[in-house]
Amino acid sequence: MELAVLGEKEPLDRNLESHSSFTDLVIIDPQDFSKCTVDALEDQINTKYANKVVYNVGLCICLWDILKVSEGMVGHGSGSAHVNVEFRLIVFRPFKGEVLTGRISSSTAHGIKVRTDFFDEIFIPQRSLFEGTTFDGKEQVWIWNNDGQDFYMDKNELIRFRVEEEKFVDQLPIPPHLKNEEASLHKKPPYALTASCQQAGMGLVQWWLEDEESEE
Repeated sequence: MELAVLGEKEPLDRNLESHSSFTDLVIIDPQDFSKCTVDALEDQINTKYANKVVYNVGLCICLWDILKVSEGMVGHGSGSAHVNVEFRLIVFRPFKGEVLTGRISSSTAHGIKVRTDFFDEIFIPQRSLFEGTTFDGKEQVWIWNNDGQDFYMDKNELIRFRVEEEKFVDQLPIPPHLKNEEASLHKKPPYALTASCQQAGMGLVQWWLEDEESEE
């Protein structure tokens, strides 16, 4: 089972994600031998990596392309083919200072939690909001007062923010005697972003659209 180096696809849009190279031993079970080799490898790679965080790499989205495949070795007993594969994955890992947009998922007195279509561990702390922004505990919403006018940062609104920091947490196995509800509540996400919202153009996208329309 041998595959030549495959041609590269079109360049990725860096505003969405980048790609990272991997080398791994991929196991193809006998029931998948009827598939095309590339399809079988793609299925196994996506099953293992898609929507998973790799420490110090980022959130893996899906397979981008396969670069090189070794000759398959059939394992004793199982009959599965073991193949060394070099491949690239689409990975979400924005750089510090990158400006992104997402939706407000929740707000507390500590700050604002933001989500994208595929990632929801983004936090804008209170200290990183516009000066003059206050929290309404009753409504659970942050309000930016600008020149006497209140701008509400409501849940599910589209917000633009700047990435300030990333944090990876190595997910070590939890001992059986600690696998309870309390432990799971305090478990930190494997990958999280801290962002800011203090510059012109940041905050709710609608604020600046209305400003541009008024100028026209």
